[in-house]
Amino acid sequence: MEYRPLGATGVEVSPLCLGAMMFGAWGNPDHDESIRIIHRALDAGINFVDTADVYSRGESEEIVGKALAGGRRDNVVLATKFHGSMGDDPNERGNSRRWIMREVDASLRRLGTDWIDLYQVHRFDPGTDLDETLGALTDLVRAGKIRYLGSSTFPAHLIVEAQWVAERRGRERFVCEQPPYSMLVRGVETDVLPVCAQYRMGVIPWSPLAGGWLSGKYRKGAEPPTSSRAGRIPRRYDLSLPANQRKLDAAERLAQLAEEAGFSLIEFAIAFVIRHPAVTAAIIGPRTMEQLESQLPALDVSLDDELLDRIDDIVPPGTNLNPADAGWTPPSLTRGAG
Repeated sequence: MEYRPLGATGVEVSPLCLGAMMFGAWGNPDHDESIRIIHRALDAGINFVDTADVYSRGESEEIVGKALAGGRRDNVVLATKFHGSMGDDPNERGNSRRWIMREVDASLRRLGTDWIDLYQVHRFDPGTDLDETLGALTDLVRAGKIRYLGSSTFPAHLIVEAQWVAERRGRERFVCEQPPYSMLVRGVETDVLPVCAQYRMGVIPWSPLAGGWLSGKYRKGAEPPTSSRAGRIPRRYDLSLPANQRKLDAAERLAQLAEEAGFSLIEFAIAFVIRHPAVTAAIIGPRTMEQLESQLPALDVSLDDELLDRIDDIVPPGTNLNPADAGWTPPSLTRGAG
């Protein structure tokens, strides 16, 4: 396993990060099997694990904590996130100091650890001043509860603003960004990835398989797979929508290209993401051991310039085939805002 620097932190991480979203009620409710998957990933050389408080309302963090007990914790770069709703109370969510200070302790308990290596803001909160959030996170670094802070799915202008706020107010800065990125969702190539490179930030993209579209199951003429995710977010999966038909067409062409090159589409898709020079590690999110085993070989796949050019012919650089895949839309652009 070749390890990579996480931005300018001096921390070295594997080019695959094990995402834990599918461990628990959202995916695999079998804790023992989920723990076996985590241990297999660690044994394969992965030393980077990412979860979030909101994944199955804390259950994912609990599973990760159990998997890392017994001496494995010290060798893992452990990341989690806050922001999403964790209860009915309107203050059990968001990016306020009040919530951060409460929720970090809850995550530490669930994870069974004394510190979190990378604590990330899961989404931007327009109602909370960035200095409020960075100030609270800075205090957590000084208290020894977290080592570094990061953002997830922040647009480029907010990544820059956060860096300026940190410099001008004497706060700890975001050292890492977690954006959506895949062969079908390439919008971050236009600004987010260059900005992160400019500020020497690590980049750990989520959904390199484009939410399953690049798993090999979405093919022309085949019945689309059923999933709870498709039911929750139909804008990204409903094939009656032209944007999703464009994704299906592209997924078919990319699958054919992968077959020509002698790779599975899964290997091809993950290798594409970790090939970008601004990317530190791609977050893989297996639900089963079989899915993990299908993703690990991507580390051995090398994409040459000719293959990259052919991918560009199918999905041009900087393009999101479906705008709904961008991960976050400014409130001013949502329906009913005007």
